[in-house]
Order: sequence, then C-alpha cells, then structure tokens
Amino acid sequence: MTEPVKQDGFDVEALRRKVSDFYDRSSTGGTDAPPELNAFARQIAEQFRDETTSPAMLIGKIRLLEWALLTVSGLAVALLVGYGDAAGFLWHLLTIGFGAGFSVLFLQIADAYQIPSLRAPHRITLRLGMAWISAFLLQNLLAFLLDSRLPLGTSLVSLLVGGLVLIGARYLMAFGIRNWSRNGIMERRAVIVGGGQPAKDLVRALEQQPDNDIRICGIFDDRGNARSPDVVAGYPKLGTFGELVEFARLARIDMLIIALPATAEQRILQLVKKLWVLPVDIRLAAHAQQLRFRPRAYSHVGSVPMLDIFDKPLRDWDSVAKRLFDLTFSILALTVAWPVMIACAIAVKATSKGPVFFVQKRHGFNNEVIDVLKFRSMYTELSDPTAKKAVTKNDPRVTPVGRFLRKSSLDELPQLFNVLRGELSLVGPRPHAVHAQTGERKYVDVVESYFARHRVKPGVTGWAQINGLRGELDSDEKIRARTAYDLHYIENWSLWLDLKILVLTPIRLLNTENAY
Repeated sequence: MTEPVKQDGFDVEALRRKVSDFYDRSSTGGTDAPPELNAFARQIAEQFRDETTSPAMLIGKIRLLEWALLTVSGLAVALLVGYGDAAGFLWHLLTIGFGAGFSVLFLQIADAYQIPSLRAPHRITLRLGMAWISAFLLQNLLAFLLDSRLPLGTSLVSLLVGGLVLIGARYLMAFGIRNWSRNGIMERRAVIVGGGQPAKDLVRALEQQPDNDIRICGIFDDRGNARSPDVVAGYPKLGTFGELVEFARLARIDMLIIALPATAEQRILQLVKKLWVLPVDIRLAAHAQQLRFRPRAYSHVGSVPMLDIFDKPLRDWDSVAKRLFDLTFSILALTVAWPVMIACAIAVKATSKGPVFFVQKRHGFNNEVIDVLKFRSMYTELSDPTAKKAVTKNDPRVTPVGRFLRKSSLDELPQLFNVLRGELSLVGPRPHAVHAQTGERKYVDVVESYFARHRVKPGVTGWAQINGLRGELDSDEKIRARTAYDLHYIENWSLWLDLKILVLTPIRLLNTENAY
C-alpha cells in the first residue's frame, strides 16, 4: 500500500480529502459571483483560445504512424521483390504487422518515444537501428514458426528499407516537432498561482529546462505590489485568484502551478477550494521545498519536481476513447430510434402550435454555454427558456403529448445530435439551464461545488439519473445529492462505467415518479 505523501505537516492526500469534505458539508449561500476579469487579462486569454496537442497525444500518434509505415513498407517490398507462394500472402501480412508492432515495443523500451529523443533523432540513431533489427529478427522467427518465411533476398531488402523508413520518418518528425513548438501547437500552457520570490524561482527553474514544453501564460496573486510585484521574471501579474477562475475558462489552460511553500497548508487549501472546479491539472511546485519524497510521489516538468494535487479528468487518450464511444453508440441509437423520433416530431407538430424542437441554453464543458435540443413539450406561448420556474406535477404549461414525452424521456432524443456535434457526451452530468434554480436560489448558491460538474462534458444520461435522481430539483437535498453523484462519476470514470450507465438507462426510465 502506498504511504501518504507527507512531509513537514503537509499531506497531499489529506488536502484532497479536506477539499472534498469541505464541499460535502457546504450547503447554502455565501457564494459570491466571481470578479469580472480585467481587460488586460481578457486580452491575454484570447491569445490562448486555440487548442494545443499534448505530448502524450503526439507520442501516441507517432507510435501508430510508425507501425503503419513499417507495415506498409514491408508489404510493399514483399509485393515488389517477391514473397514466394501467393497462397501465403495473408501469413506474410500477419508477420509483417507483428514485426512492426515488435518494433514499436522495442522503441518504447529504448526510450525512443520521449520528446527529447523525438526532437533530436541523431542522438539515438544507434538505438533506433538496434530496436528495428531486434524486431526484424523476432518477425522472422515468427515467420519461421508459421512457415511463411520470405526469400532471403526479400528479407534483406525489407530489413534495409524498413530501417531507412524508420530513420527518415524520425528526421521528418523532428523537423515538425521543432516547428510545432515554435508555433505553440505543441505546448502545455500553465499559470503560476502565487507571486514574489517563489514564483520567480519557479519560472527560472522551468526556463533552464533544455526541452521545456511549458508555456507560462501569466501569474495570479492576491497580494499587493509590495510583496508581489506586477512583473515576475518577465511575466505579468494578470489579476487575483478570483479572476484566475474566469481566465482559465476563457483560455485553454492545461496546468495551474502553485508557487507557495508546502508549509502554508491553509492558504493552499483555500486556493484549491477555488480552483478545483476547473478541468486542469493542479500542481504544487516542490523544487524549492527541500522535500524528499520517493520518486513516484512526484511528476516532473523536465527535472523540476511537482506534487500532484488534482489531475484533469478525461485527459489525452481517455478523451479520444470517450469520443469514439459517443460517436459509435449515438450513431447506433439514431439508426434504431429514427422512426420513433419522426413519430414524436409529427405528434408535437400536430397537437400544438410552434416549432418541433425546443432549444435551451445550458452549461456545457468548462461552463461554456451550449444550445441543447429537445422535442418541445410545452405550449409555445408558455415555454420558459430560462428554466427559472421548474416544471412541476400537472404543470399547465406542458402539453398532453409533452407530458408523455417527458415521462418517457423521449423528449431528450434530439440531444443525440448534440452528441454528434461534440457538445454533449452520451454519459455525463446532466446539463442544466444557465439560469436554473431551486426556489429563489441558483444551484451554485446551494452547493458550492456545483461547477465542478462541468470539468467534463455533460451527458444525455448519467450516474445520478440511473440512481433515481431525475426530474424536478425542488429542494436543496436533491441538488446536493445529484451533484454528489456527478462528482463521483467524474472521479471514477471508465468506459465500463459509461457502458453500464447506458445499458441501465432504459430500465431505470421505467421509474417515472419524479418525471413531469
């Protein structure tokens, strides 16, 4: 069992628990609106609106590319030079594919997929060659066992061509990576939280890294100029901690690095309470802390150690897997449900005046406002796009057809188009209307951790919904319970959990007790 990361009274796991406990206990009021972002910080944020490619995503794509190049080159040699008996072609294709896979595996073992190695292939040419030769020998052993050996001449040509393709591709990729780094396409964007000398020391340490992919976007600190100057190591102080939340929602930020002493636990805790609602990595700089944890307690930026406080949910290839899951099952659902959707549209149009679809502005990923589609279930003249007044039992605003659609959740089917557009996920926290509230208070005034639900894309269905929390949110207890289920889903996400929720959704929809 892993021991807690603790030194000089600072415990990362305890900090996480304290934040969670704080929000579990939070109930009412006291949540002030975040301060408006100053004009200068807003201007800087606009410069970082474009998406970037993370190193993990880039390395994964390079692995796939090299496997494909080696497979195609081996196949081309076999076809052009000769591969013996035509009946054994499929066996040759199989062994070539496995050989390319072995090559990727040996390159990984040789640390050839690190960013410094990708930037400078001349430093690892020998390792590239040894990995390819080892994979080629293993490929030929497999071919021998399958009795699908290529002629000796074809094998030697394949060895030479594969090596040239691999090394040539590495030099081309190195040129691309250097170019992408200069253009900001491949970088991790970070904000320094805290100013003064600790922030200055951190910036200097990051800048000394030879293969640094961190782009510092600015510094935020609550202290005045006497203790925290307006410019630290050449980077401007953009605002206060309160403004940082809005800045990180406007800009595409990957990481928040807290430049405070680890002994200042209470101040760090207060910071994390504000910042954990953001879909970013939160790190505590440990380079100047004189802490001596085991190596696996740290993550590193170059050789600069960081303590991991919170990780961005659904990062890198997890987000790709979830997107593929969404596309696959939403297309399948539309293929099956289109007759039902046409019948619903005809029923809505034939029984009341107005459009078939109702479009409502709701909170999406990272608090972005999205237009969510539904079949219209209310009389047009009585509809409430703001959702300030929740639908109640026997609500006179709901049409007879709309009442059936809402109870059966068929009114939600058009949201499959939102999934295809990438605004929603099939599974996730349900999106609420921008001005939705319980009684006279907005949800965030009831549960302070409410916006932490938006660290992932909202979903058509979710963990809360299959656990009976669907329909009207008419009490503090209901919104707190739904938020707790949503946060549990985010922290424990997996494709298997998504599949479980998707399978259980039609069964749990039979319970229409709270659906009006």
